Formats: sequence, C-alpha cells, structure tokens
Amino acid sequence: MLLHIKNMVCDRCQMIVRQQLENLGFTLKQVALGHAEITPDPDEEQMQLISAALKVPGFELINKETDKTVEAIKNVVIELVHHSDLSELNMSYSDVIASRVGKDYAHLSRLFSNSQDITIERFIIEQKVEKIKELMEYGELNLNEIAYRMGYSSSAHLSTQFKSVTGITPSQFKTSQKAGRKAIDKI
Repeated sequence: MLLHIKNMVCDRCQMIVRQQLENLGFTLKQVALGHAEITPDPDEEQMQLISAALKVPGFELINKETDKTVEAIKNVVIELVHHSDLSELNMSYSDVIASRVGKDYAHLSRLFSNSQDITIERFIIEQKVEKIKELMEYGELNLNEIAYRMGYSSSAHLSTQFKSVTGITPSQFKTSQKAGRKAIDKI
C-alpha cells in the first residue's frame, strides 16, 4: 500500500518515517519525499496506529486527492530548491512541476492557490529565500555565487526578492541577530 505523508521534506524525515513504520511491524518497499510503500496492507485499526505514530514527529497521512497533489507539488519544489543546483536547471519551474506531477500546470496552479492561499511562484520564492539564508549562514559563498547557484540573473535580483519576502536586505540579514530561518515545512 502506498501511504501519502505530509511534511516529509528531507532525508531525516524519510529515516524517521521508516523507523516509525518498521516499529509498527511493516515492511517498507520504498520511502521517498511525501510517500512510503508498505506491506502488508494495513487494516483500519492499523491505519489509525500509523496515523498516530506519524503525528508524534510532525507528519500526517494524506487521504484526499487534492492534498496528495498539493504535497507532490511542494515536494518537487523542495527537491529542486534545497537539493539541486538551480544554475543547472534548463527548464522552467512550471515545466518541471507539470512533468513530475503528471498534470497540466494551469490546473496545478489553480489547485495549489485554492488550497494554500499562496501561488506556486510565491512558494518557490519563499523556499529560495530560506535556502539563501542557509547559504549565507554557512559563509562559504559570497552573494554573487549564491545568486548564480540559486538561478538568479544577478545578485541585485536576488536582493530584491529577498527583501520582498523578509523585509530586510541580505546584508542586513547577515548582521542581524534577530533575523532567523524558517523550517522548510512551515513555509
């Protein structure tokens, strides 16, 4: 049975979900961002146990088709922004999302906006800003290098988007003690 799981955003999330399901006695065929395939198929009582076990570390089973699609969109964006080099992306986000989710982008965009009260484009920008904050905190790259890696045409473009989301410039972020990062699943 394929379980769709909300709030899986990283490798550690996959590890925790794997542990929770194995602790309940299930064999895992596959665990990936947003889903896990288990055997044997759980009955209703076991589904409630799975749901309860996943809620403890902050995950949630998804049952509605709309929620599954929205979570799939989020997982594609998170994978692109946080786990790949955007300077090498030679397709638009909309094309990548439509291709990976397997549905028309216009439909996905409406569905996402209606469900999340935010556009996919804004969600992408907010994810990128969080990744930029992370890269700035590491201090290994300068702003021009971060802009290139994150797929921006210039550091000025990055700075404009950063300020529109955070209200401060990247340099103010670097010097501020109060500015902080958000957890990926809270965006």
